[in-house]
Amino acid sequence: MEIDVLMGPAEFERLAGRELPGVVCVVFDVLRATSTAVTALTNGAEGILPVATVDEALAAWRGDPDLLLAGERGGLRIGAEITGGREFDLGNSPREFGRDRVGGRRIAMTTTNGTRALRACAGAERVIAGSFLNLGAVASACLRAGAEKILLVCSGTGEATALEDALAAGAFCERWMGRGDFGDAAWLVWEAWNVAKSDLFGAMGRAKNARRLRSIPELSPDVELCLRVDCLDGVPCLGRDGWLRMGEGAAVPRGLDPGRDSS
Repeated sequence: MEIDVLMGPAEFERLAGRELPGVVCVVFDVLRATSTAVTALTNGAEGILPVATVDEALAAWRGDPDLLLAGERGGLRIGAEITGGREFDLGNSPREFGRDRVGGRRIAMTTTNGTRALRACAGAERVIAGSFLNLGAVASACLRAGAEKILLVCSGTGEATALEDALAAGAFCERWMGRGDFGDAAWLVWEAWNVAKSDLFGAMGRAKNARRLRSIPELSPDVELCLRVDCLDGVPCLGRDGWLRMGEGAAVPRGLDPGRDSS
């Protein structure tokens, strides 16, 4: 099995509209879209519709006013000044998506990069939302899938590579050591992970997105939260209808309900 890595938007956007038979795409947007998605689904959300734009999210809500609207621009919850009147219900912090808020609900979600990446990969045989939180569950699901190729997709920040996504891809590669044929980019992220893994939180001092989040007091706790490894067992998969739902494995939380503490 071949394992390769796409490092950012310039690479994953080329996948849009392409059929990718035999390929499993694992999308990483550690800070924060895929971390938020697995948290929301673990906490009982029925499904998440990832959309690229604010207008698409609003159109989905107009078609189904029971949908929750979630998303960010510039890291902050989308407000009425962006939509022309409708403030979003949720931002992109995992701490907002507690069971009391999202249990039993469906969510339309748009973020700067993560939802774009998920949508770009829609032609793959399987698309999985990965993060540090559910890393082991995702690696196990990929092993069971028996695909010809695993493509690790780093969502990035803006149009650039994001260190945190590359490190998550490297951590995935570590769990696949000896099981597949690594492309050069897979070796690169694995090497980066081996340098950073002894002090992952410290490594975020070199990550542009993490530094930005840390500079915003109400968002700073998200960085440490999203770096917790293997605390969730759910594997969100993108269906042919465009919705993320729990796929391989049950949503078995290990004591993590960030929504209980939104400080």
